[in-house]
Amino acid sequence: MKRLVLPTWPKPFNTAPLIVCNRGRWLALLLAILALWLIGCTARLPSEEAIELVFWHGVNPPPNRLVLQRLVDRFNARHPQIHVQALYIGQPDQQLPKILAAVVGNAAPDLLWYNPTITGQFVDLGALRPLDDWWQASPYREQVSPALIPTMRYGDHYWSIPFATNNLGIFYRPSLFNAAGIKTLPTTWGELEQVSQTLKAQGITPLLLALGQGEFAVFTWLPFFWSAGGRLGNTPETAHIDTPPAITALDFWQRLRQEGLAVLSAPERGYELDQFIRGEVAMQITGPWTLAQLQQSGIDFGVLPMPALKTPATALGGENLFVFRSTPQREQAALEFLDYVLSEEFQTAWALGTGYLPVNERVRANDRYQAFVAQQPALRVFLDQMAAARARPNFRGYARFSQALGRAIESVLLGKSTPKAAVETAEQRWQLMRPR
Repeated sequence: MKRLVLPTWPKPFNTAPLIVCNRGRWLALLLAILALWLIGCTARLPSEEAIELVFWHGVNPPPNRLVLQRLVDRFNARHPQIHVQALYIGQPDQQLPKILAAVVGNAAPDLLWYNPTITGQFVDLGALRPLDDWWQASPYREQVSPALIPTMRYGDHYWSIPFATNNLGIFYRPSLFNAAGIKTLPTTWGELEQVSQTLKAQGITPLLLALGQGEFAVFTWLPFFWSAGGRLGNTPETAHIDTPPAITALDFWQRLRQEGLAVLSAPERGYELDQFIRGEVAMQITGPWTLAQLQQSGIDFGVLPMPALKTPATALGGENLFVFRSTPQREQAALEFLDYVLSEEFQTAWALGTGYLPVNERVRANDRYQAFVAQQPALRVFLDQMAAARARPNFRGYARFSQALGRAIESVLLGKSTPKAAVETAEQRWQLMRPR
C-alpha cells in the first residue's frame, strides 16, 4: 500500500488578521490547492491498489537508462495493477554494499539487475525466490540462448534470468590508425603489441587498460587469461589464481605498461569512455553496450575481436534479473515483469536502443534486428565472438575470488609486484577466504 506524504507547507507570514477577516475565502483557497495537489498525486499513481515493485539496477552509460525507463513505462502502462519503479543505484562495485546491507536489513528491492556471479552469496543469505516452477512453465525456455542457461543456475535450482548479454572486444579509432599508417588490424597478442608500437611512434597513446580491484578490471583481463590456456574452476575448491596462464596474461599487461603502450583508467572507472571519445587513446577494451553512447558522440570507431595467444577467447558479459523473497503477491507481480523482459518485444527494443546482444534467439532472426545489424557492422564482431565467449563461474564465494584476483591485477599494473609474486599472494589470500 502506498503511503501518502503531505507536502511541507512554507511557514506563513503573520496572517492572523487575514484569517479573521477572510476566513471563508482563505479556507476555500487552501482546500482548492490541496485538491489540486491530490489530483496530481493520483495522476502519477497507476491505481490505488497497484503493487509497487522496486527495481534496482546499474545500467550504464546514461543513454541506456533512458531506454530502460521507456520500456519500464511501457510495462506499467499495460499493467495498471503493477507499478515498477526503476532506480539506478550505481555501478556494480558501488551497488554490492548497498544490496547486502538491504538484504541483511530486510529491506531488499523486489527486483535486482546484477551480474550472475553474485548468485551464490544471495542464496546463502536466503534472499532469493527460486524460479524453478516459473521457469518450467515459461514459454521462453526454448527461446533463451542455451549459452546463458548456466548463468541462471546455482546448485540444483534456477535463481535468475538473463536480462541481456554481451562480450568484450577492442574498440579502436580508425582515424588514429590511419594517421599512424596502420593498414592491417591485429588478431594476436604479438600483432597487438606491434600495432601499439607503431601508434606510440607517431605520438598516439595506444591502449587504455582498466585499473582497479573490482569486477570490471577482472572482466576485461579474463579473455587474456583464457586465451593463454587458463581455466576457472566451477567450485571454490577447484578455482585457483596461481597458475601459469595467469602469470602469462599478467606478464603481457605488465609489458604493455612498461613499454608505454598502455595507460590506466581512473581507479574502478575502466568502463568510462571519455579518453577514447576525446581521441586520447586509440583503443579500449569494452563491449556493445557502449554503441549508443559512441554513436551519439559522433566519433569514428570500429571493433576488433579480442586478440588471441593460444586460442580465441572473450568474456561473456551481461546482467541477470533476480527476484527477492517478499510476499506471494509481490513475487507474482515480479514474475510478470520477468516474462516481459524475456519477450521478443522487450529484447528487440533493448538491443536496438543500447547495442546489447539479445538473450532471446528469436530476436536475432527477426527482420528489425537483422536490419539493425546490417547498419551496425561492429555488432557482427560481438555476435560472431559468442562462440568463443566464456562465462565467469557463479560458485559460492566468487566475489572473494574476484577481489583477490583484482588485487593481483592492480598490483602488477601499478608496478608494486611481479606477476609471479602477485598470483602467489592472491592465491594465499583466496585460500584463507574461500568458503569451506
